[in-house]
Amino acid sequence: MPDEKRDGKKIAVLVSGFGSNLQAILDAASKGQLTGTEVALVVSNRREAYGIQRAIDHGVPVVYFPLAPYTRAGRPRQEYDAALAAILRALAIEWVVMAGWMHVFGPAFLDHFPQRVVNLHPALPGAFPGTQAIARAYEAFQRGEIDGTGVMVHLVPDEGVDVGPVVRQEKVPIHPDDSLDDLKTRIHKVEHRLLVEALQQLGVARESFS
Repeated sequence: MPDEKRDGKKIAVLVSGFGSNLQAILDAASKGQLTGTEVALVVSNRREAYGIQRAIDHGVPVVYFPLAPYTRAGRPRQEYDAALAAILRALAIEWVVMAGWMHVFGPAFLDHFPQRVVNLHPALPGAFPGTQAIARAYEAFQRGEIDGTGVMVHLVPDEGVDVGPVVRQEKVPIHPDDSLDDLKTRIHKVEHRLLVEALQQLGVARESFS
């Protein structure tokens, strides 16, 4: 990343998979669209997550931090959350972005970053919380229950799944001839833009999106 990003607010991006939304953040930063923001750390809870390679390619430090060792040892989930929060705090992380992160945090993590944990969810507020949201929306459309879906970026409160103050949201149409892959592609395109816009709206970055 360019040197001018190094004096900005430090964010950690948490990923569990392919990392295309992480890539959108990294690309925006490299283009000068996130002035005042430093992607200081990427955390993955899955060793095979391609998001790790994306971070390495951009020179961003990576922490691999799986839950399984805690589970196997019979340690409570709160210990995992607290340990991860301690790592981020030690690196002076100010904002946390959950970009395809597949764990739900509790107060042991969230209390360290009040109103500064951002989550991206491929559905509109109140719709299809949890995993497989795109597939569930597609199935609901096939049953005639909905005429579209959407994407939201929100702040994570102290409890609940895919709930909290909405920062940005956008409807995404579903067309009669769409395959599930067609819908996924359309939603991901919106996700990449909306997440960057949300970071700017929250004041994590100084410049407006263009």
